[in-house]
Amino acid sequence: MAAPPPQPRDRALRSTTGPRSAGQALVAALVLLPALTGCGGVTFADSRSDTFTTMGFGLGDALAADRLDTARTALKARGLTVKVNEGAFDEQQFLSAVAAGDPPDVVDMDRTLIGGYAARGALLPLTDCLAREHIDTGDYYPNAIAEGSLDRVVYALPDSYDSRLLLTNDRVLHQAGTEAAQVDTGDWAGLKKLAGTVARHNDGKLTRIGFDPKIPEFFPLWAKANGADLISADGRTAELDDPRAVQALTYAVGLIDAQGGWSRFKSLRDSFDQFGAKNQFVKDQVGSYPMEDWYVNVLAGASPDVDLAAGVFKDREGKTLNWASGLGWAIPKGAKHPEAACTFIKNMTSTSSWVHAARAKAKDVREAGAPYTGDVTANIEADRIIEHDVWKPTGHAAFDQATRIVFDLARKGFSVPSNAAGTEFKTAWQNAVNRVLSGEQTPRQALDQAQREAQSALDLANEGRR
Repeated sequence: MAAPPPQPRDRALRSTTGPRSAGQALVAALVLLPALTGCGGVTFADSRSDTFTTMGFGLGDALAADRLDTARTALKARGLTVKVNEGAFDEQQFLSAVAAGDPPDVVDMDRTLIGGYAARGALLPLTDCLAREHIDTGDYYPNAIAEGSLDRVVYALPDSYDSRLLLTNDRVLHQAGTEAAQVDTGDWAGLKKLAGTVARHNDGKLTRIGFDPKIPEFFPLWAKANGADLISADGRTAELDDPRAVQALTYAVGLIDAQGGWSRFKSLRDSFDQFGAKNQFVKDQVGSYPMEDWYVNVLAGASPDVDLAAGVFKDREGKTLNWASGLGWAIPKGAKHPEAACTFIKNMTSTSSWVHAARAKAKDVREAGAPYTGDVTANIEADRIIEHDVWKPTGHAAFDQATRIVFDLARKGFSVPSNAAGTEFKTAWQNAVNRVLSGEQTPRQALDQAQREAQSALDLANEGRR
């Protein structure tokens, strides 16, 4: 589990634009870009500029800094100096740079967006890159590679891998007369009852969330738990109006309504000191919720003595379910140093780079007196080495349990299929959930509207494509 991304950066819910505006901006910015045909991409000669630029990458910890040092060294041999533009990926800035013919050399972005940019010719296929640098995509988790691909052509290599596990405040549940083992996301009736039992109110104000379903961000997880996929496996047909998806959204919103409604719920959630020593676990403001695995690392550093219990999210059949996502390294069309970009990506995602960086991070964390909770990278061999040779039991039972769960979950993840609409598809379902939470529409109305918006975007993005 990598360190948390630079803030503000909620990877699952970053866009606050309307359902059409982000896609319209994408089309407007890229409409003049010629589509890239075939699978080999385009080979460019490096320009005379000696500056190599990145976008969307942050130096949050040794895991990032150490890999960057490795990549810097490789590019220095080419006479290039790496300039890191730190911060979260900025979609509009990226689109403007591509349209102006002055993009960064590499970009680190949410893999769910890759398909949309690839379909419109904003990214170079990595086919030639993989062959030239002898990169085997089989070294990475298949779902992470698929998420960074379109029509089986790879456009991005994974730079992170975020699993969803269940985090529970053991002390809070004991106070409510129950225990972490009773938090079962596969038992929807039981979970709703538990949420009401654990939640606390004071003068009409919600002071403790019993169970947080983490919507709108985690709606794909709830849909999948009920047997629904948001889009077809080939990424061409939206399935947002599937009755099972509607039922899942109805249930998740019902969990929130049963604890006082969205306004009270969001107000408390927004007050959390999520990255600080007075976080929601320390202050007993939440009982349990699904969360990305990197938050285990945050808790270990900020509050290592918290009464944490880790578990797995289950579907309605009682089977472990893990929605995995993350960032990916891609090369924009028009990059000044495409071959060097390929070398850079290789050095940021190779087994040796990840393992070396994990050792550096583990050393830093241990010297600071905090428990090292491991790192999951999407590189299969790197994860195996980190799990068995770099990570060691810390003596903190809760964090050791969480780390073992995360390593196990990584091998079982699913991802939302890549698609050519990218941003618009994601925005359609996000906005649908928000409309239900705000009381504007019923789940059926919201997802029917989202279905129309998403399918229209998919049809437009796929025009002229095989």
